[in-house]
Amino acid sequence: MASIVSQQQAFAFLDAPTQSSQRKDDTPFVNGDNSIRKDDKTIHNWYRFVLSYPPHLVRDYLTDFALDSESVVLDPFCGTGTTIVEAQLNGVPSIGIEANPFPHFASQTKVDWAVNPDKLSELCTEIAEATHRILLEQGIDDKSLHCVREPSLWRMDAQAERALIHDSISPLPLHKSLVLLAEINRHKGRVGYENALLALGNALVTNIGNLRFGPEVGVGKKKADVPVVAAWNHEVNKMIHDLRTVQGNSYPKASVLLGDARNIQQLLPPNSVDAVITSPPYPNEKDYTRTTRLESVILGFFPDMLELRHNKKRLLRSNTRGVYKLDTDDQWVADNSAIQKLANSIEDRRLELGKTSGFEKLYARVTRLYFGGMARHLSELRTVLKPGARLAYVVGDQASYLRILIRTGQLLAQIAQELGYEVERIDLFRTRFATATRSELREEVVVLRWPGQ
Repeated sequence: MASIVSQQQAFAFLDAPTQSSQRKDDTPFVNGDNSIRKDDKTIHNWYRFVLSYPPHLVRDYLTDFALDSESVVLDPFCGTGTTIVEAQLNGVPSIGIEANPFPHFASQTKVDWAVNPDKLSELCTEIAEATHRILLEQGIDDKSLHCVREPSLWRMDAQAERALIHDSISPLPLHKSLVLLAEINRHKGRVGYENALLALGNALVTNIGNLRFGPEVGVGKKKADVPVVAAWNHEVNKMIHDLRTVQGNSYPKASVLLGDARNIQQLLPPNSVDAVITSPPYPNEKDYTRTTRLESVILGFFPDMLELRHNKKRLLRSNTRGVYKLDTDDQWVADNSAIQKLANSIEDRRLELGKTSGFEKLYARVTRLYFGGMARHLSELRTVLKPGARLAYVVGDQASYLRILIRTGQLLAQIAQELGYEVERIDLFRTRFATATRSELREEVVVLRWPGQ
């Protein structure tokens, strides 16, 4: 693959220290707040990854890129829709691409503001009353968390249970959730159905299940019982409130496509995008499907492990649990000396430490596959960008692979430069403390421009 800049130029850029850049109003980005602000929770809080970047960061770049109602902003790694929701709130048309089915569904639901809040309230009142009645007939009082007799608990299909993280939900809350889900599904096609389903997904991960995030997803304190319908109702009421807030105003269109960001030419027409604001996965050992596993499995988006594995093949290779024999993205960086040197350093460290597990042996390969996948994505993206399009990629330095530092932002900038993009700057968004290395790692925004023809 031909390089547009020399290796000497590329390495000079790679070794240069990144600076805390400034916006047009001279406000620095340094140590940005990654939490969601109270006044930013409208719509965003319907369902959100714990480690999602915040809406105010999206606003910064909508402003910096001077985007308006005549622009189109793309998020090719859409996740739970932070960019497209914030763009819609700020009057900018947007497109999201997401490969993971449940976050794709969540993002679709979050940008549909035509749902009548009164009809949603009516639907969910019916569902809640019916669910309480069914549970009482089974001897379960969900309001008082009391069982008048030993209930016969519903279970999931054995193949679906295999896909769940063990102990991520206790038997009685699972039973109640399945009863509630069955009642929700009886109303498929009615106005508000998608909202009711998403509300259960959010309730499962935030209140009903046993998951904890710190930042890895794991199992926390096991809850023997939970008021499931009340937890679901809480999420529904947030939606009803937010829909009443946005209705009556005019907002641009936002659409969400289910697809692979490495195959963008199959999804979007040429010269259709004015800007990109996104955060791809980082190269680390986080299996991002685990973050959404509980709700994805219970709500039927992953009926078994086979479907889960099939879905993983559409994802950027960012961790060893998503690597497959036939993967070839590493070919995109076969001639990139910086990536090869990094991968070789990881393999040398593994041999030095005598690490022999199957996953550890894949560390060097997944590093090549990750940056190769990003090179493939950026290469395909060029055809859908308008000349002068500007891009913001939120990425973080990593040291997950045997404590070898991966300067993700600088390596991504080098790859983009080799593909013909102009690197405007790298903004330091924040630093975060890495417990493994006892050091501060940088989270940065790589700001690019596509000059076009």
